Amino acid sequence: MASAGSERLLGELTFEDVSRQLNARSVLVLPIGSIEQHGPHLPLNTDVLIAEALSQAVVRRWAPTFDLWQLPTVSISFAREHEWAAGTLSLSMSAMVQLIADLGRTIRRSLPTRNLLILNGHGGNRGVLEAALRDLRADAGLNVCVFHPAALSDGLGAIPEIHGGKNETSIMLAIAPHLVRLDRLSHEPQEPNAVTVQERILDLAVTWPWSSDEERLARAGVIGDPHAAAPEFGQQLIEQAAARAGDIIRRLIENA
Repeated sequence: MASAGSERLLGELTFEDVSRQLNARSVLVLPIGSIEQHGPHLPLNTDVLIAEALSQAVVRRWAPTFDLWQLPTVSISFAREHEWAAGTLSLSMSAMVQLIADLGRTIRRSLPTRNLLILNGHGGNRGVLEAALRDLRADAGLNVCVFHPAALSDGLGAIPEIHGGKNETSIMLAIAPHLVRLDRLSHEPQEPNAVTVQERILDLAVTWPWSSDEERLARAGVIGDPHAAAPEFGQQLIEQAAARAGDIIRRLIENA
């Protein structure tokens, strides 16, 4: 029980522990990642590892204040923009919607709390999760929101950081350096077209069905500059996300 108490992993509890330790004010944290290409230097499960690491950081920091519990990670989600690459596993949009709906149903049935923070580790999930929130509230009766930590720093700087670049590579260097293959990067950084990235991905006034194999957007599936990555910066991003989560959780509880 010691490890479950320290890590706050729901999956490590017994069914009797759930009844004893969770209550109506507890908050569930659901990490959602993805299995998809992240360039030649990062593994397919990058988004899974990052979502789990960020969730763990949030739980460690705020569990004493808000009684947080981490749910098992959803590892395969909606990644159609990376399906050109070997190894990318993606649900269809309808399957993703059904998965989220079924998770809401089973959470309502089996747990004493309705408070759910979804921590999204894959930007491609944003649209479907925003739509699914309405169903989770209306059909499952959950008090729910989605936290998109990558949005805290996406698109900042001269080179837009969207996928497999400085930010994600830095976090991976901080949490799983043995899985980062920096030697597989070309020696000379090839920058994506920042104007095209802004127009196709970051412009909030229009949505395009972009793909990470478009030469105007990406280089070898990367949109960003992994050459600039450092583990210290990755740790900074983790701490930034954990700090920001406190206000989000407070507002979630107030919304109940």
